[in-house]
Amino acid sequence: GAACALAAARELLAGERAAFALTRPPGHHAGPDFFGGYCFLNNSAIAAQALRDGGKQRVAVLDVDYHHGNGTQTIFYERADVFTASVHGDPATEYPFFLGHADERGAGAGEGFNLNLPLPRGTGFEAWCAALDTAIDAIDDFNADALVVPMGLDTFEGDPISGFTLKSEDYDTVGRLLAAAGVPTVFVFEGGYAVAEVGVNAVNLLEGFCRSI
Repeated sequence: GAACALAAARELLAGERAAFALTRPPGHHAGPDFFGGYCFLNNSAIAAQALRDGGKQRVAVLDVDYHHGNGTQTIFYERADVFTASVHGDPATEYPFFLGHADERGAGAGEGFNLNLPLPRGTGFEAWCAALDTAIDAIDDFNADALVVPMGLDTFEGDPISGFTLKSEDYDTVGRLLAAAGVPTVFVFEGGYAVAEVGVNAVNLLEGFCRSI
């Protein structure tokens, strides 16, 4: 899975506008010295670091999984060269509980380079999109030259372990909004447990993105 994310990052470094790492297990709950939430290696963080190592000066990570990417936040929390943003279920009630609150903004050199946008269980698409727009605006202000999207699809209304209410057709709009950021993008597959619909939702997001670049 980590090698797949690395391969996607290398596609961007070779000049591609976007690449998708279709990989399991997910990764964004894995930190520098811990694992959890089915995650053992942080695929998205590995991709982001590969982009930095390959010459991208300012890399952003925009996590759209239902659950906060606590591992990714921890890895980059004291760094100013990787901006991390996450739209997720409120950790007051949702896993991983102990990280992902709005007042966590980074530390040391990384202060101001971490943005959490927690939302309550039951949030619908309009409010979720407003939070996504806020994250994209912050990434634009950061002037990122590469973007990694931990592409969780457990925001879907039928997901068995999550609590947002996005519909399959909404993911086309999500893809278009991400494309509007105008940044070379690596998508790294994360959560999504409504097995019958997860493929449709993934394709809808990627097709929406590809039609808009």
